[in-house]
Amino acid sequence: MPTYVFEAMNATGEEIQDEIEAATQDEAQATIRQMGYFITRIQEKKAPTAKTGRGKSAKTKSFSLGGVSGKQLTLFTRQLSILQDAGLPILRSIRILEQQSKPGPLRNALIDVGEEIESGSTLSEAFAKCPRTFNRLYVNMVRAGEAGGSLEIILRRLSEFLERSQSIKKKITGAMIYPCVVIMVAIGILAFIMTQIVPVFDEMFTEFDLDLPVPTLILINTSRSLGRLWFVPPLIPLTLIIFIVIVNQFRAGRTGWHGYLLKIPVVGKLIEKAILARTMRTLGTLVASGVPILEALTITRETSNNGVFEKIFTKVSEAIREGETIAKPLKANSRAGFHPVSLFFWFWTGATPPLTLLIVIPEYYLFIMLVGFAFGTIASLYYLLVMNRPVIDLLVVNMVDVGEETGELDTMLFKVSDYYDEEVATLTEGLLKLIEPLMIVFLGGAVGFIVISLFMPLVAMITGLSGGKK
Repeated sequence: MPTYVFEAMNATGEEIQDEIEAATQDEAQATIRQMGYFITRIQEKKAPTAKTGRGKSAKTKSFSLGGVSGKQLTLFTRQLSILQDAGLPILRSIRILEQQSKPGPLRNALIDVGEEIESGSTLSEAFAKCPRTFNRLYVNMVRAGEAGGSLEIILRRLSEFLERSQSIKKKITGAMIYPCVVIMVAIGILAFIMTQIVPVFDEMFTEFDLDLPVPTLILINTSRSLGRLWFVPPLIPLTLIIFIVIVNQFRAGRTGWHGYLLKIPVVGKLIEKAILARTMRTLGTLVASGVPILEALTITRETSNNGVFEKIFTKVSEAIREGETIAKPLKANSRAGFHPVSLFFWFWTGATPPLTLLIVIPEYYLFIMLVGFAFGTIASLYYLLVMNRPVIDLLVVNMVDVGEETGELDTMLFKVSDYYDEEVATLTEGLLKLIEPLMIVFLGGAVGFIVISLFMPLVAMITGLSGGKK
């Protein structure tokens, strides 16, 4: 009698993994239901097979580095959905797409998938063996499609989801190219002026032994510091990145850092709306595909890529296990609240700009330290004022509530994600329009300060020489 391995949930929502012997799969499912379990996955346990002398793979894989790009995975999913709509067997579809793929990570993954299917695995089981290519969201949607007998519909829905995600990502990436180029050019221009032009004037002023005004002294001291400590400017952002990476290795640090980002004016709103658009579309797609709600929330939590939202979805899942709906715990846990790591980052955001003056005028270190502490305190007070602002709008909670009451949760989630996609596009466009004049003002102000600082002693010198001749 065959043995079936199954995953299920009991009445309290606890996940169960066990085995059962039965004549057929239908009989096994009936027995499991009689035990009071809700089945989420069941399959026949395969007997171990002896390995052939050829080794694990009959096909040669190419050497590749990295993973599969989002564009490649989106195209593959769309092609697979078309082949399934045409009625081709799944193994033949995989082999066709494998032959069409260029040598690389995707083709290597499809070779493994084809071999798993040949050995008797389902498509979702084969995809699950390649986690670097097919993530948990992908695998669970395919599994739901297999269970419901609507694999071609699920694949089409999954391809649309991936295409939409790629489109939004491409828009945001493309929009950020221009300001990044402008910033790099501005930094290059200022670095050239400070290291090549200002030192020439510094030598001239020294030869004439002029009494320099304060702006000129600040400019010359900055130029001398950059010449002497040229490694500090690139070292500061590098150190900051390493520090943030280390902080993000810990759950508390990750939550605090992401909480800090969500409270940044304008940028924080953009991040928040982008996460809401992605998570609501992910959850809606999973619910529409028939994935159990607890599993759907777990996958959505993992795809949020934000510690604050991960914490919120975890609390929502715990509340659902206790018999709650989604809307009520979502509203109750919609605020990030106080976090010491967030407060730390906000303090240093305010304190760092004044403290950089220590490189230029170290003799005023006590005054600069006091100013830095004052600015850090102001930034910390700002955080304390905005920390309880909800990161999940009431609109989301109300739409989820209506969706649960009407039985159209997936439809409501899609509408919410569409709304926030438009909000992200509008905010991104507005942010770019704001960055452009700010960069012009900054660059113009910096160059203007340099020119005025250099010409003030020159005018005084010319005036003195003219007066001396008379």
